[in-house]
Amino acid sequence: MNPLTRAALVGIASLTIWSGRSSFAQVAPDVKPGVSLTVYSSADPAGFDPQAYARRASADPYYHQQQPMPGYGVVRDIREIDLAAGVSELRFTDVAAGIDPTTVAFHSFTDPAATVLEQSFEYDLVSGAKLLEKYVDKDVVVERSLGDGKTESIKGRLLSAAGGLILRDDAGAVRILNSYTAVTLADAADLITKPTLVWRVSSNQPGKQTIQTSYQTDGITWRADYSLVLSADDSRTDISSWVTLLNQSGATYKDATLKLVAGDVQRVQSQQQGGIGGREMAFAARADEDGGGFQQKSFFEYHLYTLGRSVTVGQNSTKQIELFEARKDVPVEKVYVYYGLPAESRYWIFSSPNLDRNLGTEMNKKVDTYVRFKNEERVGLGIPFPAGRVRVYKRDDAGVKADGNLEFIGEDVVQHTPRDEKILVRLGSAFDLVGERKQTNMTVDEARHGITESFEIKVRNRKETERATVIVKENLFRWTQWEIVDSSAKWTKQDSRTIHFDVDLKPGEERIVTYTVKYTW
Repeated sequence: MNPLTRAALVGIASLTIWSGRSSFAQVAPDVKPGVSLTVYSSADPAGFDPQAYARRASADPYYHQQQPMPGYGVVRDIREIDLAAGVSELRFTDVAAGIDPTTVAFHSFTDPAATVLEQSFEYDLVSGAKLLEKYVDKDVVVERSLGDGKTESIKGRLLSAAGGLILRDDAGAVRILNSYTAVTLADAADLITKPTLVWRVSSNQPGKQTIQTSYQTDGITWRADYSLVLSADDSRTDISSWVTLLNQSGATYKDATLKLVAGDVQRVQSQQQGGIGGREMAFAARADEDGGGFQQKSFFEYHLYTLGRSVTVGQNSTKQIELFEARKDVPVEKVYVYYGLPAESRYWIFSSPNLDRNLGTEMNKKVDTYVRFKNEERVGLGIPFPAGRVRVYKRDDAGVKADGNLEFIGEDVVQHTPRDEKILVRLGSAFDLVGERKQTNMTVDEARHGITESFEIKVRNRKETERATVIVKENLFRWTQWEIVDSSAKWTKQDSRTIHFDVDLKPGEERIVTYTVKYTW
């Protein structure tokens, strides 16, 4: 882009007329200036990576428009300002570029009767392309290189800035300039370098006043991350957690009080912001001995978390904050699940009984591995877990060439989980456990409205020394009315179409489970 030596641009948008006063709760008269920030997120922890989003947004200035950031913030800013008696203009700078001007609220603690009569939001900041567009039909001075260190200055009226520059010079000739080194623009007194709210304020008390402004802004979000380190026998884990806060809202929040809300907070979205709507939640918490960590409490139907220390959230930055203090030796159990039905058949629901003999006859041989623990106080937890990504590690501290390093063994996503609920984390597929599933019989009696289908399931444990209990999971997908008429092992019903068999295997052992299901309609 060609450099501009002197330039100015003023853009005014989104005029809002205020009627009446803002409604605020009573605040102590010694209220001090400062910023409070509450961050909400609708980010899918499985698909949203704050670091990757930041890199793409920095490389592509239009990325925000293509992929709106999944989250928003509520900003409350208390400042001291000077107001004249009667009606005067007040320019409130350093607001977020992502502000929604329709959400702005104003209150003066010094003069509660003060009222904002009109508001405008000036956001069309200094930009080469925008400046040139604004100066069409105005006089400019363009400098361009003639080679050998020589330059030429051309004075004229700017006719167009699309692509190159088109000028009518002082002699009346029209000149097309495809390249130039600098442009000087006159009348640059109203240069805007920061997003600014401009108010017409009516006040009865002239002089210094303490005011509070609050508003919503897009361009800020977060994601929670958890780390689990399993013990040598996989029976216990250490749990730590972090929140990654991504701020591209167009403002820095210096020494801010950070508040966060966990829960489903309804927010109506405009059509152009469709990528932002959905589940709104924020981070969970820890209570620090020095009061510096997150402290949580129930708040309406959500959970409210307040960081016990101030924090600076810089523009175009990512910041990690500890979610809660690490928990040690939390009991866990390792769970194996064999889901032999092919993935494409697991969730089918038919409007009539399915008579296709070949449906579901293919086989998945992998046995999945999970760790499971209960979020309860007696094991050092019992705290709300916001949705996030969980990474699991284990220390290489036994056997050949053990070096004591932590090795990554799998990751999963957990949804928002309240206290006293179980958390299940899928790690991957077990190398030494194998499953086989086959259909052994199927008969269809359309006259009597019945299907009878039989299966044989084999599970093998190829571990040398470790026993394994495998949950064999079966979906009864052909129709809603079913009955297990024969089974070689005890089964339990999980829901209207799912049953489980628990298969205990010694090292080197193979077990066979058979069952027959009858569907009727």
